[in-house]
Parts: sequence; structure tokens; C-alpha cells
Amino acid sequence: MAADVERSLNPHLTRIQSSANRHLGAGDFFLRAKRERTGVGREANTGSMRVAYLIAGAGGVYCGSCMRDNRLAATLIEQGRDVVLMPLYTPIRTDEHDVSQRRVHYGGINAYLQQKSAFFQHTPKALDRLLDAPALLRGVGRFAANTRAEDLGQMTVSVLRGPDGAQRKELDKLIATLRELRPSLVNLPNLMFVGTAGAVKAALRIPVVCTLAGEDIFLDALPQPHRDEAFALVVSGAADIDRFVAPTRYYATHALRHFDLPRDRVSYVPMGVRAGDFESPPTPTSKPFTIGYLARICPEKGLAALCDAFIRLRSAGTNCRLRVAGYLGGADRAYYEKARRRIAERGCDDAFEYVGEVDRTRKLAFLGSLHAVCVPAEYHEAKGFYVLEAMAAGVPVVLPRRGSFPELIEATGGGLLYDSDGGEGLDRSLRRLIDDETLRRRLGDAGRRAVRESFTDRVMADETWAIYQEVCASCPS
Repeated sequence: MAADVERSLNPHLTRIQSSANRHLGAGDFFLRAKRERTGVGREANTGSMRVAYLIAGAGGVYCGSCMRDNRLAATLIEQGRDVVLMPLYTPIRTDEHDVSQRRVHYGGINAYLQQKSAFFQHTPKALDRLLDAPALLRGVGRFAANTRAEDLGQMTVSVLRGPDGAQRKELDKLIATLRELRPSLVNLPNLMFVGTAGAVKAALRIPVVCTLAGEDIFLDALPQPHRDEAFALVVSGAADIDRFVAPTRYYATHALRHFDLPRDRVSYVPMGVRAGDFESPPTPTSKPFTIGYLARICPEKGLAALCDAFIRLRSAGTNCRLRVAGYLGGADRAYYEKARRRIAERGCDDAFEYVGEVDRTRKLAFLGSLHAVCVPAEYHEAKGFYVLEAMAAGVPVVLPRRGSFPELIEATGGGLLYDSDGGEGLDRSLRRLIDDETLRRRLGDAGRRAVRESFTDRVMADETWAIYQEVCASCPS
């Protein structure tokens, strides 16, 4: 069932694959979709294949997974492919045109109440529809976005139990909708939904694909005994998944080991951005040197470490400023305020700016004002969609040597990596970009060029659709 790679990969990616193969003592265990010999970007002969693509809403905040999945579905639809994007838990929020359906399945309020009381597992459809109203879910979702994994152990395990969980009614409603849609294939949003795959396949007799979306951070944080229960359910549920699709080679490797996934069913498809939106090159003022942070504000993303590096640079006499954009939830406000106080206490407040969340237009303007983007994530990032956006805009990035970051830098040449060594590596990398304008331009141009060649939404769409075609061909109904 594995597909051989038929096109020549970027030499940097080839080296990454070789390194992973040596490390694991195996061949190319994560599969890369076949490219048609006529070339990427050609409109496909879609036939009658329809895909129901499930996407997990993020509680009304911008989310890299939502933006990636919505972009994928939108591009597939633009190419004439039959894709239905179905939100789960809450409506999605994206900085591009939202192509998802209005109706939300596994509505967050209903799912939560069904977990808390058996009464809500038998309520009438009229009440369910009321509680699934998109406006209500958006309002509640903003508060739910601040919920930590340790508070969601029971519900996570319950959803993973599928038909045996408290949300059985939600699964039945989802299957009823899928029966009406009559898809050729269902794409689940993440491993937390693999428990639904068996019931979906039994009811519809179609293959099920699952996106790998960085679930390890959430599942690892579950309290015991829920963590062990969740992992066991992921392993058992994985048997019903026909293909797993990872957004980076790093996460394909990591998820395969971490969740004991079947080696011959893990594929890699590169993330892709709509590169045409980033045509205007960055035009920051020559001075001060402007560092940008573009991500959710939380301890995991490392804003405090960047603030400390900024303070050290300013204390050493460097003329620089720090601009920050991203969602700030109530649970992380104390973390942000502490970092902000340190900046004020060191007399750097006039060179710091928090611009809040940014929509598409404001994001493009934000990136255009920067000399460099830095998100010193303290965990192993599975994706890094914001990295590709910065590169697409021609802005070099500075990132820690962990997770997907080495792979993205290796594949593009669009930035610098540093080792986590108490801040010295981060300081040195930022200093290199500050002192060397030629290096900045070279990295920015390389990243911009690589994104346009290998990380576009069309590449992502074509390779994903090739996987769907392959899976459907090998799993006849």
C-alpha cells in the first residue's frame, strides 16, 4: 500500500529523511504521496470522490491547525474537488475565508454536559440544536480556550471510547450526517477522535484517515489515570485508521514512536500557505532592528525567554524593539504581565509593543514591519505554521533546535537555529541578524523562495488528494 516517492525531493529534506532512517534503522517508513508525472498544480480528475473533512474548533481563537486545515479544504474546493469541512466542538476561526459548514458536530456544550450528567445523553433534538448554536458555542468557546489538559482527562477518555463513551449521542448524530453526505472517505482532525473510526467504518463502509496534529502535548499533560487510559485507547483505535497524515517529517517520526502507530500507515504531507498573499516584501525601517513574535501568548511558546533576550540586547546598547502578536487568554495573562513588568523595570517599555490578535490584513502588515521573527517554543513543536508564514513574507526566523524547527530550517534555509543554553544561543543568533544585513537578506530570500517552491497550499492539496485516492483505491467498499 505504500507509495514510492516519485519526484526528487529538496536535498535538505532528503538529508533529513536519511538521518531519520539511520536513527530508526528502517526505510522510508512515513509515506510521501505520489505526485502525478504531469506535475504538481494540474487540476485533478476528481471523479466522484467526496471527502468529509472533520476539523476541531479552537474555542474562538486563531489556531495553526484550524488555519492549515481550512486552507487545505479551501484549496481543494478551488481545484474542483468535493470536500465538506465539518467543525467539531466549536466553530473554527481563521484569518482567511472560512469554508466550513455552519453546523457544529460534537458541540462543546452538549459534549461537556453529556460527560457531566447522563440526563443530557437523552435530551431531545430541539435542545441539542439550541446548545449547538454557533453563536453560543463561539461565546462559550472563548472561555473554553483557556481550559488546561489536566482539567479534561475524563472527557478526553470518553470521546476516545467512541460508542462506549458518554458522547455516544454525538457520534450517532455525526454518523447520521455522514450517511446523508455519502462521502468516499472521512478525515479525522486528530488522534483524540480515533475512537470514532470503528463506528464510522462499520456504518458507512468507507476508509478513515486521521491527521496528526501535535496531540502529544495535550495527551502527555493529562493527569493519571486518564493519560494511560487515553494512550491505550489511541493504540487500539489506530487499528481502524487507514492512513495517518503528519504535517512534518519530525512529527511523523515522533508520533509513530510515541503512540505506537502502525509503521506502514504513516504519511507526510508538507504544510502549505497561500504564498500569493505574501507578495509584498518586508519593508521595516532600517532602525531600530525589529524582532517579532507571532504565536499564542503562553509559557509553552516561550515569549518570556524572548523578552529576556530583548532586555539583554537593549542593556548592551543595541537599538532594537520587540513587537508581539497573538492571542492572550485569561489563564496566561499573569504570565504575560510578569514578562511585561520585567521589560518596564529595565527601562525598555518604550521599545515594546503588543498588538493583540491579528487578522489576515494586520498579520501581513505586522510581518512587513519586522527584521526577524522569533518564537522560542519550550516544547517540541509538531508544525510551526507561523514559521512558513514568516518565510513566505521574506522574514528570517530564529528558532530553538527542537521539534519541527530543524526540519523547516534545513528544508528552506530561511533562518537560524540555536541550542537551548540559558539564553546565550538565542542572543547570539539575534545578534548575528542585527549585525549582518547581508545575512538577513540571504536568509529571507531563501525562505521566501523555498516556500513558493515546496510549501504552497497547492502542493499540500495535491499531495493530500493523492493520499485520499490511494487509500480509497486500496480500501474498496
